[in-house]
Amino acid sequence: EPTVRTELMEQIPPIAIFLQESRPKFPTAFFEYLMPIVVRYLTDVNNQVRKAGQEALLILLEQDLVAQSDIENKVCPILLDLSAPDSDDEYKVEAVNIICKMASMLSRTTVEHMLLPRFCELCSDGKLFQVRKICAANFGDICNAVGQEATERLLIPKFFELCSDSVWGMRKACAECFMAVSYTTSPEVRRSKLSPLFINLISDTCRWVRQAAFQSLGPFISTFANPSSAGLYIREDGTLSIRAPAQDVNSNSCQPSNNITVMSSSASAA
Repeated sequence: EPTVRTELMEQIPPIAIFLQESRPKFPTAFFEYLMPIVVRYLTDVNNQVRKAGQEALLILLEQDLVAQSDIENKVCPILLDLSAPDSDDEYKVEAVNIICKMASMLSRTTVEHMLLPRFCELCSDGKLFQVRKICAANFGDICNAVGQEATERLLIPKFFELCSDSVWGMRKACAECFMAVSYTTSPEVRRSKLSPLFINLISDTCRWVRQAAFQSLGPFISTFANPSSAGLYIREDGTLSIRAPAQDVNSNSCQPSNNITVMSSSASAA
């Protein structure tokens, strides 16, 4: 019964945490018994079971309970198979969604070598606009996961494609994550490539795209500031935070520090 398998998946994370805390007594129980079940249910015929398996996997990754070898040898190959060009549409949409969500929880090397090439392919998926939209909505997170070099070499060309997509929802998603993408690039790329691209979005024929671009204008401009003097920085949760420069705080100890947190456009849209 699918309901039984779904319920089982919901119990996997607490069992895994218990086994981790009791590892001297159960040194290999999780890897031998539970992890294979999670991987198998990622391809279950029932979508509710698959969803429960995906949620369980993300919790396990977030809790750092999955070994690096299992990630590279079991989890990533399954996701690559599910997101292949000839894969079923429903499986592909689910796979790209889980790839985007887990990217921030994996090592940069794993993401860049195993998942980034497939992500770039999915950004150009001409069959399913849902796949491209998921890629566009999570583009900033992928850029942050792989760093500046891979972003400028591989991801920026794909970002240009998505910003020019015929579906306005794609362009809107790009506008919403523009600050996160810009923050990962060098000042020269921001000035010479991203600025003209942003002007295109702010002049888009669709008013929803223009509105999203105007909402991202301030955060995008903030990425040009020098963090050491402006006090602007991006937190791990994707928010843009502003703190008063140290010299201003020290100059007048009677004044409270001006600590303001501004949600990035990509974070607020989520």
